Amino acid sequence: MSEQQDRSLREKGASDATTEAGEATFEESAAEMTVDSEVAEHSAGDLSALLEQARAKADEHYEQLMRAHAELENLKRRHARDLEQAHKFALDKFVAELLGVWDSLELGHSAAQDEKADVQKLREGTELTLKMLSNAMAKFGVEQIDPINQPFNPEFHQAMSMQPRGDVPANTVVAVVQKGYLLNGRLVRPAMVMVSQAAPAS
Repeated sequence: MSEQQDRSLREKGASDATTEAGEATFEESAAEMTVDSEVAEHSAGDLSALLEQARAKADEHYEQLMRAHAELENLKRRHARDLEQAHKFALDKFVAELLGVWDSLELGHSAAQDEKADVQKLREGTELTLKMLSNAMAKFGVEQIDPINQPFNPEFHQAMSMQPRGDVPANTVVAVVQKGYLLNGRLVRPAMVMVSQAAPAS
């Protein structure tokens, strides 16, 4: 074999090897691209599933929020209605207690119209009516202020006049013009009173 033929064979072998190597590299690249494509498709599928789950969760939370909002609005309306009813009928029990007093007053008034009415019985009926009224007031925390012969207290008494007196200490309530009242310890109306002052020296 000539030297030229030998060189040609070597060159052909090298060319074939290069071609085979190139084909192998192309096949590997193609295989890698296929794997990358499958991974990308798989990842896209996962992302799509996660997105759907997130949407479902968001819809669920939105529905829960809307239900909670509706319940809150219903609660507000119910509270407003209950408050209105409480204000409107706050005196219901108090009025029920006073009805007996009203009835007693009407009976006493009717009895007093009779020319032959027994004054003693009318007096007894009036005392009974006053006792009923006092009990009804006490049930609801109403307390009477009747400070006769007590020291003058400007927190609960209002002096109408001063009277020089030598038989009682100065600043003593000697007469009650109008009784006062407390409601659960809070002053509603002060007692209108006359108060003693030291008698002038003779």
